[in-house]
Parts: sequence; structure tokens; C-alpha cells
Amino acid sequence: MAIKAVIFDWGGTLTPWHNVDLLQLWLGYATIYDPTNADALAEKLNQGEASRWLRQFDTNGEVGTGVLDELFHEAGVDTSSAKHHEALKNYFACWDPHTYTDSDATDLLESIRGHGIKTAVLSNTMWPRTHHESVLERDGISHLFDYMLFTSESPTGKPHQSVFADVLYNLDVTAQEAAFVGDRLFDDIHGAQSVGMRGIWIPHSNIPASQSTDLGITPAATVQKLGEVLDVVINWNSQES
Repeated sequence: MAIKAVIFDWGGTLTPWHNVDLLQLWLGYATIYDPTNADALAEKLNQGEASRWLRQFDTNGEVGTGVLDELFHEAGVDTSSAKHHEALKNYFACWDPHTYTDSDATDLLESIRGHGIKTAVLSNTMWPRTHHESVLERDGISHLFDYMLFTSESPTGKPHQSVFADVLYNLDVTAQEAAFVGDRLFDDIHGAQSVGMRGIWIPHSNIPASQSTDLGITPAATVQKLGEVLDVVINWNSQES
């Protein structure tokens, strides 16, 4: 069946993978919110975030990570305070160098859509939609997606079938008419292929061992760079014509 929609993971896929010191990023938040106890707060937030990702992984996405506000509340942060808003702004600013869109993305998305194929984003995240949208707008690609699902708005996360089903429904395509592009064999490729989609793997991310398993997964295709996705999809569709 011809591909009518291509769905993309965000971090490590639409953005190149970066090795990031997560504790240092949380320290950027904590030094503004509570400079006296910054080290302890940063460690608490870092550990809380890690435990949420591990819970999602261990439950195959049936229990999602939740949202940043829940993480802050567990750490005793007053999310209504001016200090929190200032600290959160700094936290996201510290992330900025790691969020820039892959240089292939704009041409790829425009070309895919030029072939009459729909596009979407499905990202496992605790970040609010507003921040993701601002990043995509900053890089000039937000208008190139027909639908975006950020799991901070969902009780489940990848690889749970429900989030893939949500995107398929909103794109009005069947699983057999869709391909998913991602850097994680478990979350992205296994999740997509478990509902009948074709998975296109970009194998260059340094996935933490606690969030990685291959389960003997074989992607429908493997590409070495984002821009190669178009050739894969066109080839598949030419075989259906």
C-alpha cells in the first residue's frame, strides 16, 4: 500500500542527537530558583526526571512521563512564583543549542508534502506544547506538519499503540499507509511497526542503556541521514504504482 503520511520523532530525529549533561541543565534552573540549595534541588529534579522516563520505558509507554509541573511539584517547587518562571525560562534557554532542527529537515518536509504526502510529529516529552511549537517556529518548519502530538498531553507514550493510533486517526490514514521515522528502535520503530506502520530508523543516537532495547527489531528501512527518507518513501510508492 502506498505511503500517504510520514510521521517523525522529534529529538534525535528532526534534531540531530546531542550528548547532554542533564544534571547541569537542571543546575541552570536551580541556581535561579533556589541558589542556596541549588545542587540538592538540581539533583532531585534530575533524579525525578530519570525515574519518570524509566517508568515509561518499563511499562512500554502505558504510563507516560507526565508533565514538567508534576516533576516540579514533587520537588517542592512553587510553580506559581516569579522565581520559577524566571528559572524555567533559563532552563529552556540552556536547552536551545541542543534543539536546532536538522539541516535536511526543511527541504525534506517540503518535498514530502510536494508529493501529496501528509506529515506529523509524535514526540515523547514532558515539555509543554507551547515550547515545542516555539522551537519549530523558530526554525521555520512548524507550518510543514499536518498534526503534532506531544506526549505531555497524553496519559501514554511511545511505544504504546495508543499514541500512534491517535496520530493515524488525525491524519486520516491507515497504519499500512504510514511510515514512522525515528532514532530509537524500541520507542519509535517497535512502537510504529507494532501497529502496522513501516519504521525508518536513523541509527546515530546514543540512547541511554536504561531506555534502550532492540528486541530483535528489524526496521523496514535504515537511513544514515534525515534527507534520505524521501528516497525510501518514493521507492516504496513506486513499487505500488
